[in-house]
Amino acid sequence: MRHRALGACAVTAALAFTVAACGSDDSSSSGSGGSSGAKSTATAAAKKAKVGVILPDTASSARWEGADRPLLTQAFKDAGVDADIQNANGDKAKFGTIADQMLNEGVNALVIVNLDSPSAAAVINKAKQQGVPVVDYDRLTLGGGAQYYVSFDNVAVGKAQGDGLVKCMQANGDKNGPVALLNGSPTDNNATLFKQGYEKEIKDAGYTIAADQSVPDWDNTKAGTIFEQMYTKANGNFVGVDSANDGLGGAVISVLKRNGEAGKIPTTGQDATDEGLQRVLAGTQCMTVYKAIKKEADAASKLAIALAKGDTAGADQMATSKVTDTETKQDVKSVLLQPQSIFPENVKDVVADGFTSADKLCTTSALKTACQKYGVSG
Repeated sequence: MRHRALGACAVTAALAFTVAACGSDDSSSSGSGGSSGAKSTATAAAKKAKVGVILPDTASSARWEGADRPLLTQAFKDAGVDADIQNANGDKAKFGTIADQMLNEGVNALVIVNLDSPSAAAVINKAKQQGVPVVDYDRLTLGGGAQYYVSFDNVAVGKAQGDGLVKCMQANGDKNGPVALLNGSPTDNNATLFKQGYEKEIKDAGYTIAADQSVPDWDNTKAGTIFEQMYTKANGNFVGVDSANDGLGGAVISVLKRNGEAGKIPTTGQDATDEGLQRVLAGTQCMTVYKAIKKEADAASKLAIALAKGDTAGADQMATSKVTDTETKQDVKSVLLQPQSIFPENVKDVVADGFTSADKLCTTSALKTACQKYGVSG
C-alpha cells in the first residue's frame, strides 16, 4: 500500500452547480381525459386532469432543475395535462406547504421526490385522505405507502460504482488495500441501496473499508469537510474512494487535488453530470453512472397521467416490478430502470442519448483533446 501525506490546506470552497431557477411550472391545455367504469374515472372526467410534482432541492444534484423539470414539463404538455411543478429547495416545511397547496387546488395525482421519509409520509397520508394517488419518484418514502414508485434499480447503481472502482484500482496495480466510502444522505433510502451495492462489490474483490461516512442532505460543502477529515485521519492512505454521486465525487477530488493526488486515487460518481463527465474525460474521476433521466421522467409522467385520468388499470400495467418497503413490509408497485457505467471511452454514449452535448463538455483545450480521443462529438 502507498502512504500519502496530507497537505496543509483546509477546504475553502464547495462545488457549485449551475441550475435553473426553481419556481413552479403550471402547464395546461384544453384536453381532459378519463376511462370507463370506475368511480375515480368519473371524478377525473368531471374536471380537467392535473398533476402536482414536488422536486426536492437544487443542492443535492443539478438534475432536478436541469433535467427532470424540463422533461416532466414537456411530457405533461404533450399529453395535454395540466402540471404544477415546484421545488421545495431542501425545506421540509415548504415541501408540506406545497403539497397542501396542490391538494387544495385539486390535483388528481401527486408525484414527489422526498427530502426524508417522515415528512413525505405525512404528505402521502393527506393525499390518501383526499383520494389522490401518489407516485414516489426516484426515492422511496419508507413507511409512506405511496401507490407507485419509479426509479432506477438503485442496488444495481451501487454495484456499477463498486465494479467501476475495483476496475480502476486494479488498473492502478492495487489488488487490495484500504478504501474510503463517502455515502449519500442517511435520510435518503436510495443512499442506503447504493451503499448496499458498492460496499459488497468492493469487499468481495478483497479490499478493506478503512473509512465510511455519510453526508447529510447530500451537501457538497459538508462532503468536502468530511472527506478532508477522513483523509487526514488516514494520512491519505486510500487506494480508492467510492463517492455516492458526482457532487460528492467533486468534493473528494478537490481535496485530492490540493494534495497532489487527483487522478491517482480512483474516485467514483453518479448522475453523469457535466462536471462529472468532464472529470471522467480528464482522468481525475474514475467513472460515473448514467441514469437515463428521460426514461425515468417518461415513466413517472405516464403513470401520473394515467392516474390523473382515473386509469388505475393502465398504471398497473406499467408498474410491473415491485420493491418492498422495509418499514411497512409491503410491496410497492414499481417501474425500475437499469443504469449504465460510464468510463472515458463511452462518455460519447451519454452525448448520443441527448443528455448533454459536446459543447458543454469539451470546453478547454485539454478537454477538447480528450473529447477527440474518445469520440465525443455532436
